[in-house]
Amino acid sequence: MSSFYSQEELSHVGLKSYGHNVLISRKCSIYGAAGITLGDNVRIDDFCILSGNITIGSNVHISAYVALYGSMGITLEDYTGISPRSTIFSAMDDFGGDYLIGPVHDSSKIHVTGGRVLLRRFSQIGAQCVVFPNLTIEEGSVVGACSLVNKSLDPWGIYYGTPAVRHRDRSQGEKSLIGR
Repeated sequence: MSSFYSQEELSHVGLKSYGHNVLISRKCSIYGAAGITLGDNVRIDDFCILSGNITIGSNVHISAYVALYGSMGITLEDYTGISPRSTIFSAMDDFGGDYLIGPVHDSSKIHVTGGRVLLRRFSQIGAQCVVFPNLTIEEGSVVGACSLVNKSLDPWGIYYGTPAVRHRDRSQGEKSLIGR
């Protein structure tokens, strides 16, 4: 038995849609599958959590222990990836003290804000990163391990730190590898 869902099993997960060569670990937790779309050549490894409105393009790898909390939307365009133990939030509780925190409380007693998170083509998130809601990681940008992304990132840069800042430009050479 494979550690990934078979094609037959995948058809029963309830995803909105999925492409060819999709490998999802049997140990992945999927909540709200009807709001999740996957392209071709997608691999999702063990112990990931996918929840909410998530669109994943083609040629995407999501490593082990990644959490995608997409209540307000997460989009990963083609040729993106997320390294182990990273988390992307599209919504956040207000920690200011005027509201209760967490999904177990009545909506009148919490204050949740956020917005869609977008990873453009060729962008990558390193291991153990946290990505805040309502931002875009532009084409070709990468985020180094253990970084906090709390604002949008410009294209083709190497970012890291808490908060993540641009340290240098990144080559666009990988674009030439498509179609070879």
